[in-house]
Amino acid sequence: MRWSSVAAIGLLLAPATAGAQALACRAPDRIPVPRLEQPRRDEPVRKPAITGYLLSMSWSPQHCAEVRNPKDARDRFQCSGENGRFGWVLHGLWPETDNPAYPQWCRPAKIVPQPVLKQHLCMTPSAQLLQHEWAKHGTCMSPNPAAYFRSAEILFRAVRFPDMPALAARPQTAGSIRRAFAAVNPGVTAPMVAVSADRQGWLKEVRLCLGPRMKPARCKPFQAGAKDGRTIRIRPMPR
Repeated sequence: MRWSSVAAIGLLLAPATAGAQALACRAPDRIPVPRLEQPRRDEPVRKPAITGYLLSMSWSPQHCAEVRNPKDARDRFQCSGENGRFGWVLHGLWPETDNPAYPQWCRPAKIVPQPVLKQHLCMTPSAQLLQHEWAKHGTCMSPNPAAYFRSAEILFRAVRFPDMPALAARPQTAGSIRRAFAAVNPGVTAPMVAVSADRQGWLKEVRLCLGPRMKPARCKPFQAGAKDGRTIRIRPMPR
């Protein structure tokens, strides 16, 4: 995969500005330095051949509803409302294989440089999460964190999002959420969209399944998440 071709591939997802719903986000001049991330004992280094990708997008209102204190250092940027309000944010761009044993922790990861963190903080509003995504997933795709996050940004910005206030107004199903995303993204069908919810049925993430050239592709069974008929509730954005 040539990283220079990601821009062209990303544009296949949507012909117009997507609007990723980070409203009036303002990155601070100085980003807290994240800690180095290393695999735990139960997370071995894996370097299988990459056969596809997942673009994993989190519904920020649900994350912020679950944190103990939205003004703690860990979640303040995303959840306090001081830096803007967030709807869909990027969890990460993940390399995948034909089974759940996806590539991970492929290279030792240094701290992501400050300019890279600042550039992408409104996309993934946590410096530590950016560091984690680079260490666990990005090192399997590129030796350069700036190139990895730029590619993730191109794909994320190309995604169109459905009318979330309308969807949140009444209970949905995983199938109706898949169809809502497919309806606004040319070239995407419902089986290409994975839905993740918590045990109480609140929407947590939507993931776009991508093939080896980063074009939308049908999700494999282990990627698909919630079954079509499962009832899903959507946390509305705070006003």
